[in-house]
Amino acid sequence: MNTALNYPTVAQISDSHLFDDPVKCHHGANVYDNLSRVLAALKANSKLSCIVFTGDLTQDHSENSYQLFAQLVKSYNFDVPFYYVAGNHDDPYLMDRYLNGKPFKVDKSINIENWQLVLLDSKSETPAGDVSAQELQRLNCTYSNIDTELFKLVMMHHHAIDVGYFIDRHGLNNSAEFWLQVSQNPLIKGVACGHVHRGLDLMPETTGQKVPLYTCPATSIEFDTQANTVCATGKEPGYRLFYLKPNGYLTSQTFYIE
Repeated sequence: MNTALNYPTVAQISDSHLFDDPVKCHHGANVYDNLSRVLAALKANSKLSCIVFTGDLTQDHSENSYQLFAQLVKSYNFDVPFYYVAGNHDDPYLMDRYLNGKPFKVDKSINIENWQLVLLDSKSETPAGDVSAQELQRLNCTYSNIDTELFKLVMMHHHAIDVGYFIDRHGLNNSAEFWLQVSQNPLIKGVACGHVHRGLDLMPETTGQKVPLYTCPATSIEFDTQANTVCATGKEPGYRLFYLKPNGYLTSQTFYIE
């Protein structure tokens, strides 16, 4: 794959599932250390334009887990902005409270050269996702906060296409409405999500949708797709990079920490 390092490069990380104590483990993995290892890899990449966290910061829903996440990110002194959306485990109020100050940014529409990242809220009252009518309207070319000349990469927590294992019980409930809005905006060139704890490239020729859906490896654990509930494979934590080309094409790669 030609990553052409002069293209704007967006890093996506997801699903840290932290506890109130950095030594606690999630299905045998020290998720705090795993997150730190991923952040170290991103810090070493001088080509990044920004970092986007696509939700599930916390596992135990403790306030201290948000503080630990913020402190750890800040300890790496990133020179690029760090954006975020909430996952089904998260409290948006606590995210906004603690994820502030450099490098954190609250913006949900981010312009990068010929591109605009559109960060959608898919959190609902259940573990499954729901993108509200107001959020869906943000995908419409006529909406005031959407630039009508920039290519779009949509980013959110929940997956809008079934991936074939237990997490589909908690996918995006209104996926049909979501894809209808995507199909009506030709500037949208890709959709990125977290939640599935694996790095998958779901392409239009197999999904029947207009654009690819890219899922992100978790920084915490990778799910065993043969299990009926959460079970870790033991694979190392990972992240995804997007390379945004000026002609409206994007390429993407997943990376796992060795």
